[in-house]
Amino acid sequence: MNDAPATPVGRTLSPSEMVTVMSHFHRAEIARMAGWRDRIDRTSNWAITVVAAMLSVSLSTASAHHGVLLFAMLLVLLLLWIEARRYRFFDVYRARVRQFERHYFAQIFSPQPDFASDWLLIVGESLRTPKFLVSQRVALARRLRRNYIHMMLILLLAWILKLSTPSLLDQAAPVGFVGTLREAVNAAALGPVPGVAIVTLVAILYAGLLAAALLTPDDNGELSFGDVHV
Repeated sequence: MNDAPATPVGRTLSPSEMVTVMSHFHRAEIARMAGWRDRIDRTSNWAITVVAAMLSVSLSTASAHHGVLLFAMLLVLLLLWIEARRYRFFDVYRARVRQFERHYFAQIFSPQPDFASDWLLIVGESLRTPKFLVSQRVALARRLRRNYIHMMLILLLAWILKLSTPSLLDQAAPVGFVGTLREAVNAAALGPVPGVAIVTLVAILYAGLLAAALLTPDDNGELSFGDVHV
């Protein structure tokens, strides 16, 4: 059994070799970050397309059921969940790139003599044992605040408009709004499920979304330095 102490593998790099390694590694991390950034944008584009398509179908004709908008809400929530997962991967590579920008390139362009950090050790440990830097809950809250809360509110307003306008529910109905709140609630019925239950479920859903967007503590990390973020 060999009890000899472990020795580092490889050799010490010269300053020029170190610069070459740093530049190539930075370029590779930029590429990976951009790839995940593109995947995030695609999910948002899909969500916008779903919202636009469902609004067009639901509000263009009275024969379209209001359940189309409820289905759109579920699709947007699914896309939000997918995008939050992608955002967690993106955040790992974004954090590495920001380490290079703050501690390497910024020191070259604008040196600060008292600015010290063990950032290379942090990057090294991230490469050795990659870990997510934000939880799924925080990622959901971030993407909800940035993009999805607006789409969900648009769908909610369209759903309310659909239920409160008889001409959008029945082709023979006169143009105008429903006379009472009870009529609008009754119009929210979905098959055997009464309208009161549907309205209650939608209210709980949106209360949960608002709570997640406004009350979830945000572990800023690299976002705490500057205002430019995604």
